[in-house]
Amino acid sequence: MRLAASLFTLFTVAVLGGGTVLAGHRATQREVLAEAAFPPEGQLIEVAGRQVHAVVMGEGPDLVLIHGANGSTRDFTFGFADRLAADYRVLIFDRPGLGFTDRTTADHARAFARGAESPAEQAALLRAAAAALGAERPIVLGHSYGNAVALAWALDHPDNIAALVNVAGASMPWPGSLGALYSVGGTALGGGLLAPLVTAFAPQGVVEGIVDTIFEPNPTPNGYVDHIGAELSIRRDSFRANARQVNGLRPHIVAMLARYGTLSLPVEIVHGAADTIVPPAIHSERLVGLIQGANLTLLPGIGHMPHHSAPDDVIAAIHRAAERAGLR
Repeated sequence: MRLAASLFTLFTVAVLGGGTVLAGHRATQREVLAEAAFPPEGQLIEVAGRQVHAVVMGEGPDLVLIHGANGSTRDFTFGFADRLAADYRVLIFDRPGLGFTDRTTADHARAFARGAESPAEQAALLRAAAAALGAERPIVLGHSYGNAVALAWALDHPDNIAALVNVAGASMPWPGSLGALYSVGGTALGGGLLAPLVTAFAPQGVVEGIVDTIFEPNPTPNGYVDHIGAELSIRRDSFRANARQVNGLRPHIVAMLARYGTLSLPVEIVHGAADTIVPPAIHSERLVGLIQGANLTLLPGIGHMPHHSAPDDVIAAIHRAAERAGLR
């Protein structure tokens, strides 16, 4: 209800403020300011004609980190990746359309596009990016939506992944809808019309409130909002990419589900028992029974961000995955 009211308010403000012309001008200003305040943290590489943003740090076995919905490399560079760099060469990528990574095709980037990158398309681009950086067979960790990409990587490129670490991951079909943000913003018309309004008029307080909701019932770490550059996620292109990718995820999950039993690599699953964004009872508690040898760690009292709220447990799972893969 709060989100629906916020969307209605954005439409109202846009109309009263001069409509689409004002929205477009203000959106451009806010995008320029966001990119100046939160520039790329790492290197921009070209992969099959597409730009991919990668942050690389540390030494050791290769470990790829794939962020969730509305995210970027900055979610992992807020403390978590630094702790891993002593034991691994950590490669963090912006997913297609988010942060500073291009869409996989120009068609997906159209304002009124009907679709978006599948997890398989995203996995193919990021796998190629990892290979370009010398990581031919990394451990791959996916958080939330990023886990769907990690699963697609394991299913489609089994020779190019050593182990899979699923952190609060979306992995199973879910009941019900995803709410107004995705049901409206994830369509061709909604994305085309709503994205400029969100970019132009979304108050900073609303953005910060969404971050707090994602961390519940745990507190948002001090400095997290200032670090992640949430303004990047409400740029028009990024808003459309995220909304359409999430809105279209379920059919891809259904298709991948039939293949989970073919996975034979080490799989470690970490999920907060108090996660209401991606409930473990729907996802991880069902997934663990479908992959032979998969190990599930449920964390009491932890919500959707275990890598920040319980980082020691996530790091322990990474170490287990590396040991099972013969990398430690």
